[in-house]
Amino acid sequence: MSHWVFDFAEGDKSKKDLLGGKGANLAEMSNLGLPVPPGFTITTEACRAYLKEGSEPEGLTAEVSEHLAKLEQDMGRKLGDADDPLLVSVRSGAAFSMPGMMETVLNIGLNDASVAGLARQSEDERFAMDSYRRLLQMFGGTVLGIHGEHFSDELDAAKDAKGVTDDLDLDVDDLKALIETFKELIREHAGIEFPQDPREQMDRAIKAVFDSWNTDRAVLYRRQERIPEDLGTAVNIQAMVFGNRGMTSGSGVCFTRDPASGDQGVYGDYLQNAQGEDVVAGIRNTVSLADMAKVDKKSHDELLEIMATLEAHYLDMCDIEFTVELGKLWMLQTRVGKRTPEAAFRIAVHMVDEGLIDMDEALRRVNGEQLANLMFPRFDDKAERVLLGVGMNASPGAAVGKAVFDWATAVEWAEQGEDVILVRKETTPEDLHGMMVAKGVLTSRGGKTSHAAVVARGMGRTCVCGAESLDVDTREGRFTVRGGKTIVEGDVISIDGSTGEVFDGEVPVVPSFVVRHFEGEEVDQPLVEAVTRLMEHADSKRRLTVRTNADTADDAARARRFGAQGIGLCRTEHMFLGERRQLVENLIVAEDDEGQEAALDELLVLQRQDFLQIFEAMDGLPVTIRLIDPPLHEFLPDITELSVAMAVADVRGQRKKRQRKLLAAVQRLHESNPMLGMRGDRLGIVIPGLFTMQARAILEAAAERIRGGGRAEPEIMIPLVASVRELDLVKARIKQVALDVEEELGVTIPHKIGTMIELPRAAMTAGEIAGSAEFFSFGTNDLTQMTWGFSRDDVEASFFSTYLEQGVFPVSPFESLDVDGVGALVRKATVDGREANPDLHLGVCGEHGGDPRSIHFFHEVGLDYVSCSPFRVPVARLEAGRAAL
Repeated sequence: MSHWVFDFAEGDKSKKDLLGGKGANLAEMSNLGLPVPPGFTITTEACRAYLKEGSEPEGLTAEVSEHLAKLEQDMGRKLGDADDPLLVSVRSGAAFSMPGMMETVLNIGLNDASVAGLARQSEDERFAMDSYRRLLQMFGGTVLGIHGEHFSDELDAAKDAKGVTDDLDLDVDDLKALIETFKELIREHAGIEFPQDPREQMDRAIKAVFDSWNTDRAVLYRRQERIPEDLGTAVNIQAMVFGNRGMTSGSGVCFTRDPASGDQGVYGDYLQNAQGEDVVAGIRNTVSLADMAKVDKKSHDELLEIMATLEAHYLDMCDIEFTVELGKLWMLQTRVGKRTPEAAFRIAVHMVDEGLIDMDEALRRVNGEQLANLMFPRFDDKAERVLLGVGMNASPGAAVGKAVFDWATAVEWAEQGEDVILVRKETTPEDLHGMMVAKGVLTSRGGKTSHAAVVARGMGRTCVCGAESLDVDTREGRFTVRGGKTIVEGDVISIDGSTGEVFDGEVPVVPSFVVRHFEGEEVDQPLVEAVTRLMEHADSKRRLTVRTNADTADDAARARRFGAQGIGLCRTEHMFLGERRQLVENLIVAEDDEGQEAALDELLVLQRQDFLQIFEAMDGLPVTIRLIDPPLHEFLPDITELSVAMAVADVRGQRKKRQRKLLAAVQRLHESNPMLGMRGDRLGIVIPGLFTMQARAILEAAAERIRGGGRAEPEIMIPLVASVRELDLVKARIKQVALDVEEELGVTIPHKIGTMIELPRAAMTAGEIAGSAEFFSFGTNDLTQMTWGFSRDDVEASFFSTYLEQGVFPVSPFESLDVDGVGALVRKATVDGREANPDLHLGVCGEHGGDPRSIHFFHEVGLDYVSCSPFRVPVARLEAGRAAL
């Protein structure tokens, strides 16, 4: 028989896959003896069964009734009783934190009769009516799908009519009128009466939470955070405790350390006479925990003791929700808290120094994506700036963009290539689309625990919250600085998530402290110290070598400063661009062998110098050089432009012989699908002089470096090989060049000859190819294109968004390796290649070499190195270390 429901006493934190994070942690806090209102959890398995069948699984209703009866017995009250009602909350709780993405309904059990009983029992009619008003608003929006603005507009209208700005200034009669207004909204928009049966309220709320797993915003958030789609959410049903019972009550959210900076100490927001949703929604600005001590020292001190207990128990920074009811503290949730990248690195190192965790665990708690965010630029301290206001530094970074005031405009403008800052009074889950595309988020309300702050931190977006001096009018698309300037939609603003400052116009940015450190500059900054220690530990643990993709000596030198241990991909075609195009044209239009040789000789001199500079920059580290890969037509004028130029020249009588030759060459080389045509090793076979010239340039440069007392270790890579015979033909010519150069210059040149595995056939026949290759480098960009059968340049802007929305793949296969398809080819080629040639050296040089998730796969299949762009080298080093743990 299925077990769909668990009391809090039956669970613990290890059961988060079954009970969701919230349910598992409520159970854990209960086991620790902390003050947790009693309740029970409906499992994620029940949600998955419901979503699969479209109805409640068999036995669920009976189990809920059984556990509800026990809760009523424990509390001494009945759900929705007219005299002394038990009220419950119905909250979502997935295994992975999804703040604000799914549904919550509070005060379930109130109706026209029980609200009177609550008023009598509490001796506070205003509190009872406020709770009923909240239930109608949340039930209407969450369960019945009525847009929240209908309710918030009526609430604002009630305050305007009374001439007040705070909900607390509405009296009992005001709230009673609102209750009737909200009931009418439900009748108008849902076509039903608000259900008076408390059990119907609870059952419908449970279904609404189940259904919220598949709302657009939840799906979008999971895709952004790469959370699996098939997990489902648990549902937590818990006896209500009330933070809205006057000024001796309140609700809050706190962190055991600063989630923005990582500073040690306690941080949080508290709101008197409020329920928890008021805090995270940011509808009123909160006070700090220090201010809480001034109004309720007993609850404050007890809270600090519990915070210390939870951090010591979880051995991590905890995010805690709590409520105070008439001076009694209750714990409503805890979880390992979301934090900014800076806080992640600093907290990890602090906890090592405090003896709570070791360096291995500290390394597990940071990741490459966080490190990449720390390498983003920051504002120039020396630049002139016009301060508009200051809010809370909710999520660090320097963001510049045009102010927009709704998520739809943010998406529209971002799709047009504009940088935008999303400005709101406070954000709601509906704003997620806009937050994802914006460079930063600015709100006039809320604090570090508001929806905007929590979601922005999780996404790595710059965020400033609670800028109270800004009067935001989202309907008119503007905000006004108190006593000063008005910013309208489209005006450029800059926000500093590290200081909370908001500036008029564009403020110049400079490299981050972390980049300056990697560049070799002495930077005395706590973040840099934390990054340095964790990078050193990662380097000590990793098995994978990290190389760079670099085509110039400058790129190579920078990559070395960032920790690269060689070059995994030097693309020689980039050396034929600009002024050198003319030499390639000379080669193509040459009418005889003599003309071709002259063109190749000119290119040889230039190529030799290019490689010499790169060898000097790498100073003996391995340098993998890919011979020219793209089709030759890419180095010629566009066929249409050239044809037009010829026609114009005809009219003017100015046609030139070279133009005729160029047009003939363009027409001769024209291909319907050039990326599947005459390129890569096919060029080396059909036009052998091109590859032999490059090989000679590489080897002569290496010889010159060695003769000068330096070191050089070239690895010559033949691209686009599909069969071992292709490799053998080109390799034989290169080996002959090597013998010639060594004899001519009297130098033994250490070098390797290998190939790029970028075609499915090459991967499938890797055992044969390995017999002739000294190394493989997986070109995962082309291998992905060839395996999926689509061109990256053509499809990302066409159907990728549809594929992502409909779950064909969870993330672009060009961003993170398709492990099931492309990864299977990499795995097979690795196994077959090593079996045929145990000394085969294996690496990857596609963009996936710098992708954190892909690096873990490359470690697992046994590659020797990854190669990536210079700025991703630190990320790859960190992730390679994490992969080895």
